[in-house]
Amino acid sequence: MKLYTKPGACSTSGHIALYWAKAKFEAENVTPELLQDPEFLKLNPMGQIPVLVDGDFVLTQNVAILSYIAESFPEAKLLGDGSLKQKAEALRWLAFVNADVHPAFALIFGGKKYSSDETVIAALDKGARTRLQKLYTQANDQLNGKEWIAGFRSVADPYLFMTLTWAKRLKIDLSALTNLQKFEERMEKDSGVIAAFKAEGLI
Repeated sequence: MKLYTKPGACSTSGHIALYWAKAKFEAENVTPELLQDPEFLKLNPMGQIPVLVDGDFVLTQNVAILSYIAESFPEAKLLGDGSLKQKAEALRWLAFVNADVHPAFALIFGGKKYSSDETVIAALDKGARTRLQKLYTQANDQLNGKEWIAGFRSVADPYLFMTLTWAKRLKIDLSALTNLQKFEERMEKDSGVIAAFKAEGLI
């Protein structure tokens, strides 16, 4: 397997998952120039990361890649214990991060894609930050008495963690959400997280 990743982006969650799965893989840190390279565009015509290549199979979209990693290495139990309910629970929280949390950040990072009006951009930023507080409060409540967002370690955890690194960069104050803070602290000490961050030059 080969993962094309951008340091600190959502693709880093797949990088962490590959370490958790004890997979044999190669990872390449993608530059803005590489995203427009004709050879890379053959893999993903959208010029976006992540991209996972497994033999002659090419996969895009973070949720699909995380699910593929989990299914490829069932012994890692990154979708739970194999039961339908635990798999659904892992996918529920994976979807929560992908469909609810991540898009809110898109309004902050990429407000200019939606409008050229500075007043509109500022409103999008403010609204997104308010929404993120509500979403992270939900995640914090879910983590009460749990170490992992689904109640067991899953592919939802590294994705959630990466969004917390974005929140910190944007100075979104989550200090009152103590369960979430403890989750972030545990992840920062995780060997798979450390390995992925070192490989991507983040630490």
